[in-house]
Amino acid sequence: MRIITRNIWILSLVSLFTDMASEMLYPVMPLFLKSIGYTAVFIGVLEGVAEAVAGLSKGYFGKLSDAKGKRLPFVQLGYALSAISKPLLAIFIQPLWILLSRTIDRLGKGIRTGARDALLNDECLPGHKAKVFGFHRSLDTLGAVFGPALALTYLYFYPGRYVQLFLIAFLPGLLAIILTSLIKEKTSAGYKPPEKHRKFFAFSSYWKNSSPAYRKLVAGLLLFALFNSSDVFLLLKMKETGLNDTAIIGIYIFYNLIYAVLAYPLGIIADKLGLKKVFIFGLLAFCGVYVGFGFNNNMYVFIFLFGLYGLYAAATEGISKAWIAHLVQKNETATAIGMYSGFQSIAALAASTLCGLLWFYWGPLATFLITAIVSLIVAIYLFFSTQEPVNNMAPV
Repeated sequence: MRIITRNIWILSLVSLFTDMASEMLYPVMPLFLKSIGYTAVFIGVLEGVAEAVAGLSKGYFGKLSDAKGKRLPFVQLGYALSAISKPLLAIFIQPLWILLSRTIDRLGKGIRTGARDALLNDECLPGHKAKVFGFHRSLDTLGAVFGPALALTYLYFYPGRYVQLFLIAFLPGLLAIILTSLIKEKTSAGYKPPEKHRKFFAFSSYWKNSSPAYRKLVAGLLLFALFNSSDVFLLLKMKETGLNDTAIIGIYIFYNLIYAVLAYPLGIIADKLGLKKVFIFGLLAFCGVYVGFGFNNNMYVFIFLFGLYGLYAAATEGISKAWIAHLVQKNETATAIGMYSGFQSIAALAASTLCGLLWFYWGPLATFLITAIVSLIVAIYLFFSTQEPVNNMAPV
């Protein structure tokens, strides 16, 4: 039987085009907002609110997807909202409108994440979950390579034309919407949706009803997320050492390329050697990157460290979701992944705030070293306290 099915290909291409649209705007969003007079404070509040919406909605809509026993409508609506948010940013420049546009984009991500990952899990053959999630992450991350590259090329020939770039970013998003119409959702025989919950935070009750294995894993993942701050701090360190914007964005593209290239093969390795082993290896790579960033000021070493950072991302992002999927019942997958993803987003916001304070009071060296130490502690915790998924047995 085919491991990478038609639905997996389509979902992965949808993610690629959506990420391409988003990443076309990621490096230029702060430049655009500053060019129309907005301060760094507004930009920070904007991103904070948008990410909080995405984080909280992941859990709710993941739970709702399980309650209804449906995946595809959430996937289609989520990707559609993210696509239409791009041109909305180019229409008006009032603060509330910009906030609304960014919130629609992040809400779309919250609506689709749990249902999409559950749909991927439904396509997995026993013993191949990490491979499937790794393949999806590979194509998704290729969008983060193509998007910034296209944006840099466009702005090289048309400097300062940010509004037109927002309109161009709608095109790959539109293609993603069209592709979602080709997805065919499977209905498992004997599938029984869990009891319906209407309250927004009903998904949080899943924690006390979940298995001990799930709670142990997610506790470790969220502790790591509390110190895994935004990549902005890595970019800021390079900026402070004198690298120009083109070099920094070029290294960021290199990181995403390494991530995209390695995610699928590392998924294959994880299915053979064990998800836990590969995930912990990724955490150790992360630890090495942050120690290196604490002491390094050389551009070529930064390139090497960002390559290692791509290895970390490839060894953890998709594999963490595959690991969770192994520990829960199939009709709870969207809730389980949605709850984790939601609280991970909130923890990431807290991490960026905490690391910002550490940076302000004690400098970048303390920030990077403390983060590295916590990641090492999490790796040790996961090694001793969590179980290795049995790859030849999938929950039903």
